[in-house]
Amino acid sequence: MNQTDSGAVMFSKDDAVLVLEDGQVYVGEPYGARGSTCGEIVFATGMTGYQETLTDPSYDRQIVVQTFPHIGDTGINGEDPESSRIWVAGYVVREPSPNVSNWRATGSLDDDLIANGIVGICRIDTRKLVRHLRSAGVMRAGVFSGEALEDANGRLRAIDDLLDQVKATPQMQGLSLYDEVSTKQTYTIEPCGEYEGKEPLFTVAAVDLGIKAMTPHRMAERGCRVHVVPSTITFEQLQALNPDGVFFSNGPGDPEQAEPEVELLRQVLDAGYPFFGICFGNQLLGRALGFGTYKLKFGHRGINQPVKDMTTGKIEVTAHNHGFAVDAPIGETVPSPYGDGRYGRVFVSHIDLNDDVVEGLQCVDIPAFSVQYHPEAAAGPHDASYLFDRFVDLMRSSKEETRNA
Repeated sequence: MNQTDSGAVMFSKDDAVLVLEDGQVYVGEPYGARGSTCGEIVFATGMTGYQETLTDPSYDRQIVVQTFPHIGDTGINGEDPESSRIWVAGYVVREPSPNVSNWRATGSLDDDLIANGIVGICRIDTRKLVRHLRSAGVMRAGVFSGEALEDANGRLRAIDDLLDQVKATPQMQGLSLYDEVSTKQTYTIEPCGEYEGKEPLFTVAAVDLGIKAMTPHRMAERGCRVHVVPSTITFEQLQALNPDGVFFSNGPGDPEQAEPEVELLRQVLDAGYPFFGICFGNQLLGRALGFGTYKLKFGHRGINQPVKDMTTGKIEVTAHNHGFAVDAPIGETVPSPYGDGRYGRVFVSHIDLNDDVVEGLQCVDIPAFSVQYHPEAAAGPHDASYLFDRFVDLMRSSKEETRNA
């Protein structure tokens, strides 16, 4: 059910209640763990890949609504997670699957949510909820079930009391979260596939701002040794790895609150390292070049976003998870604003065909580029996997130039 008059909402201790910051209330059934959770509520449009969604660190402190109505039929397995844990703050689905049917499944999604303490809600009108979020914009919300619906005396809490808890939650704009999700220790992914057991063609320093496991794997498939390093790494520590290229990953939070990473990236660019950034890494390249960033009304999250590669004219179907974007001019090559053109010329290399949001940056005079979406896309689609080849080509060209200098 859905009610905008919070005073008229009826629920029992056996229900789950979703409360939006603007006062909308949805009453459904508990899904996953019982308890309470608050965060920014967003929606993801993928029909598949829910396990990759749940374990994507970019969803830190966000309650995810699945627009696809039937979730959980393939269960969970040990191969598809993108990190070591579930990162979403809460989970909202319309109809959880009553059965698990997949040859790789090792358990049910419901059990996995419970094991990870993820509070969710099901059997609400997610279509109506998402239409509202598209109109009003993403906002803070809370999911409450079990004892979280009761006060200290065992009485059901008033909706206004639950709403106060939601409004006490920090807003996503202004939050710095990348240190929260980053690895604390450097680890290395060795070349794999046809390059397994061979000397690496290139060495990459990948700064973990919320990296997904498939990203270094895609580089390893291309003969790269990838050192995944903490967000707290210094430039001197990064140099000591003697990388052929530097990568900045996806990650959660507001890019305006990532000045230390922007300064690190400027040192990388000043040193001439080939650079590739994804998602949060794209926003940080934009800020390093002197462009601004801004918060989107409801963001892009899913695996069906059409993007145009402006360098080739090719249209790609791509995987996204971002609520912020770079503010840069489309259709022209301009001097990078920072330091009176210190980093030379730059142009927008990719745009989203739904709303003309900047989806990539290409530097002309230095070896650096980035995209706002996810070319590693473990759940698919794989239209953008060529970007890893571009990064390898960039490192190869840089190596050859150094050798011939």
